Amino acid sequence: MRSFENNCLTVPVEAVLPLRALGASVKSSRKYHQITASIKEVGLVEPPVITRSPGKEDTYMLLDGHIRIEVLKDLGIERVECLVSTDDEAFTYNKRISRLAPIQEHKMIRRAIEHGVSEEKIALALDLNPRSIVRKANLLEGICQEAVGI
Repeated sequence: MRSFENNCLTVPVEAVLPLRALGASVKSSRKYHQITASIKEVGLVEPPVITRSPGKEDTYMLLDGHIRIEVLKDLGIERVECLVSTDDEAFTYNKRISRLAPIQEHKMIRRAIEHGVSEEKIALALDLNPRSIVRKANLLEGICQEAVGI
């Protein structure tokens, strides 16, 4: 059995119902500002994950992406492309997600730079200081290739 429908679904942001309330401090958090900057600069990179509400056509329960949905609402964006889960495991969904390790972040930044994206644009998209992007891009400088390979 597949965990997701074959195609993403574009739905009205207002039709996506959060399964948990965001705390009052979320909108002042660094993560909220980073997601806002990223969406403004490059658009929504990771689609929210929804599941269909049983018995309620055109209504969806939000499994992952609570902050992204809140940012979209605040930016006045009315529709969002979502992954549709066939499994409403809301309580365990985030346990299945691996967070980005520093080496993966380094590789993604290096790849973006190699494809012509400027360090300044990456910094804007991640709401980071451009100097930190340079540090992340140069993470492996001075480390022998054997160690990098491991």
